[in-house]
Amino acid sequence: MTNTAKADRSPWAVFLVFLRLGLTSFGGPVAHLGYFRDEFVTRRQWLTERSYADLVALCQFLPGPASSQVGIALGLSRSGYAGALAAWAGFTLPSAIALILFAQGMVSYGDVIPAGVLHGLKVVAVAVVAQAVWGMARTLCPDVPRVTIMAAAACFVLLMPSAWGQVGVIVIAAVIGLLLFKPQQGAAAHDPLPIVMRRRVGLLWLALFFALLMGLPLLTALFPGQTLAMVDAFYRAGSLVFGGGHVVLPLLQAEVVPPGWVDNEFFLAGYGAAQAVPGPLFTFAAFLGASMNEMPSGWLGGMICLLAIFAPSFLLVAGALPFWERLRRNVRAQAALSGINAAVVGLLLAALYQPVWTSAIHAPQDFGLALVALVALMFWKLPPWLVVVGSGVAGGLLNGLP
Repeated sequence: MTNTAKADRSPWAVFLVFLRLGLTSFGGPVAHLGYFRDEFVTRRQWLTERSYADLVALCQFLPGPASSQVGIALGLSRSGYAGALAAWAGFTLPSAIALILFAQGMVSYGDVIPAGVLHGLKVVAVAVVAQAVWGMARTLCPDVPRVTIMAAAACFVLLMPSAWGQVGVIVIAAVIGLLLFKPQQGAAAHDPLPIVMRRRVGLLWLALFFALLMGLPLLTALFPGQTLAMVDAFYRAGSLVFGGGHVVLPLLQAEVVPPGWVDNEFFLAGYGAAQAVPGPLFTFAAFLGASMNEMPSGWLGGMICLLAIFAPSFLLVAGALPFWERLRRNVRAQAALSGINAAVVGLLLAALYQPVWTSAIHAPQDFGLALVALVALMFWKLPPWLVVVGSGVAGGLLNGLP
């Protein structure tokens, strides 16, 4: 391997790639998956379309922020554990730092982003997700049965919009794929993930995950204290919430507002600010930690809560990957994965409508802006960050029109 190739696989190189995504990836977890696909499948070719879809399917099974978990897995595949940490840091720290600064200065400053600019960022998410759905559907739904699974999955999730509904759709699609698609010995449909881990190592990570999940409440009861209680609350939130993103907010509110750790006004203000920054919505935990009425707060509190809520994602991804790869090598599992991959496209299609479309497209000018952004991404081949910035500016200008 040449020095240039080694440098491309260094944790620092991984950090820089994800830092750019962390600074420009607006639109929530579904849009993040679109950004990741464009960056790592289309442009850099770190993995194939099928491998990427398998990673997305795996992370849909796991609790926590799916897009961040996909990023951690991509960093792990590129540069080991240091790469996983570098990918997480690059993608997460920009929004976490912005939210901590907002928490410390919200009394003195007004809105972080004007309403029109924020709306423009929501509109560009429509284009990003539409591009991802189109590209993945062409590869993963090439025939009538898989198109049917995709459409059925989208309809089911829209009719039953819950995190467990999404997991249930993937399970049902796996069973349908196992029954419907005949595995072919020696077929070249399998694209191995570029991650090699031993099952024993995976079992150790999973054991640590469950040990912390069950042990932290006991430690908090035995040794009462603000810091340990914060770690327990945010680790539990990251461990038990399926769907990520907005789904975690009610649980966090129940954890931090009733005990008086954070005022409800601060909580709602931070929620609004979290919509205006790129990167994962789970960085809202950094805002809450920095806003604590008791010590630790500020930068220390923000980083403690941030690490606590993301720790389960590291443990679950590292623990599940060895077993996921073994399943992927099984020819019968490949048939099940054909159904799962089609269902993943259906989930993205459903998300394109709700909440991405319904929260962004309210007027003809919104549709026009989304269409221009989609053309800029798919046909003009403009960089995503430039399309995001342009859409934000256009949203601000359109919002000022009478």
